[in-house]
Amino acid sequence: MTHLNIADVDYFLPDGRQLLSGVSFRVGNGAKTALIGPNGTGKTTLLRIVAGDAVADEGAVTRSGTLGVMRQFVGQVRDESTVRDLLLSVSPARIRDAALALDTAENAMIERDEESTQMKYSHALADWADAGGYETEDFWDKVTTAALGVPYDRAKWRAANSLSGGEQKRLVLEALFAGPDDALLLDEPDNYLDVPGKRWLEKTISESSKVVLFVSHDRELIANAATHIVTLEPGISGATSWTHGAGLASYHQAREDRNARFEELRRRWDEEHAKLRALVLRLREKAKFNDGVAARYHASQTRLAKFEEAGPPEAIPLQQKVTVRLAGGRTAKRALVCQDLELTGLMKPFDTEIWYGDRVAVLGSNGSGKSHFLRLLAGGGTDPGTEHLPVEALDIAPVEHGGTATLGARVRPGLFAQTHSRPDLTGNTLLEILHMGDEHRNGMGREAASRALDRYGLSQAAEQKYDDLSGGQQACLQILLLELSGATMLLLDEPTDNLDLHSADALEQGIAQFAGTVISVTHDRWFARGFDRFLVFGSDGNVYESESPVWDEARVERAR
Repeated sequence: MTHLNIADVDYFLPDGRQLLSGVSFRVGNGAKTALIGPNGTGKTTLLRIVAGDAVADEGAVTRSGTLGVMRQFVGQVRDESTVRDLLLSVSPARIRDAALALDTAENAMIERDEESTQMKYSHALADWADAGGYETEDFWDKVTTAALGVPYDRAKWRAANSLSGGEQKRLVLEALFAGPDDALLLDEPDNYLDVPGKRWLEKTISESSKVVLFVSHDRELIANAATHIVTLEPGISGATSWTHGAGLASYHQAREDRNARFEELRRRWDEEHAKLRALVLRLREKAKFNDGVAARYHASQTRLAKFEEAGPPEAIPLQQKVTVRLAGGRTAKRALVCQDLELTGLMKPFDTEIWYGDRVAVLGSNGSGKSHFLRLLAGGGTDPGTEHLPVEALDIAPVEHGGTATLGARVRPGLFAQTHSRPDLTGNTLLEILHMGDEHRNGMGREAASRALDRYGLSQAAEQKYDDLSGGQQACLQILLLELSGATMLLLDEPTDNLDLHSADALEQGIAQFAGTVISVTHDRWFARGFDRFLVFGSDGNVYESESPVWDEARVERAR
């Protein structure tokens, strides 16, 4: 019987603030449990504790069976690692150790082709076989064929950073669900996946016999895959946990009922507390003139002391409130004109016109070039004038293309980067980022900056560095900077991937009020309902417009 048990876990941040407070829950045999909560409450940290990557200050984590882990960085790999390295990262320790020894021996033989290095290489090959390496390579062949459409021999030395975020995710997920581990920890497994990929993930989680604990903000994924929901609820002394023993369909009503009970219990406690204090005061006055009342007075004091020592019932969890105030500004009627625009090696030439005020969702499978399209526009298009330069200090890589993409007058693009990679913000605290300002936005005093951060639920993280924020907090800060920058065209690359449910709702409301043009790449079926035009990157390499969302475009057909 496989299980995960988290018991009374406390965790303190390096600055002394308590992040987790007495977090306790159990994921039983075969359960599929979604871990949710506002950005920054410690979901990823808790998964790191369960995985053994971090150590709790108090409490314990126990489990039965082996554990496979998808960490949050998958989908954002930009180093020199290969497809083989990604597969090794989620393989059993014996396979990882044997692979490392084999690589070391092979490199040594390349440098010095001597009898001693040849012997070491032979031993490493034998150890690789004994560890089950060749059987693992056969397994990886099935994984790469399913995830990338190519066999392992062709894929293994391919750079991981040449894969789209969704391809990286799908590769690791295929390996974990088909692998030998009894329990899985998945940190944002749906991020970067296209909708067919998300549907595959929902089905795979539901049908798997493994214990699964996953973090997600995708309401449809949670509704279709989770049998239990654990909520991390922020509090003054760190986040606590509440477990709902059913799926999303009954979650919101159960949560409202629970909070209503807390409110009623606290009201009764306050009333009883007031009565006891009033009784003590009344008997104290009587005891001054009547010695016979002294015993009752002391008894009432003892009763009040015990009542206060027991303390009030559990408080209603703090409610997160996020307010997005995207302003924008008037631009030319034609905000973007594309003529014979070809994304080299990705999409065939296409024409489109996007008008001021349009809300355009860019849809299509992973690897089809949607993010390239946004990056081209974020750099000002094909021939950017000074007025078309981006409103952020971003290092935007050139996008190979043919044809033209021309921005209209007074169109200033603002890019929300999918990977949240912002070297210009790295090493600075949130207050420092807002205080310093840049060439596109004015610096802010501490009080004004604190108010702005509070609107995005970031006030408690004001002294934290950008690098130390959760993915959701980084996303909220990016949106705040777009708000302050004066962008008139928002280019949003998967903006809801790391946003909690409250923040995603706030972003949708902010977009509705934005006076400008919005172009967003998204695989979020719920978020896409707020758009009025849909530009689809098709599997045949053609770009076309649809009146409604199209979610079933397959992988783009091209030579691989």
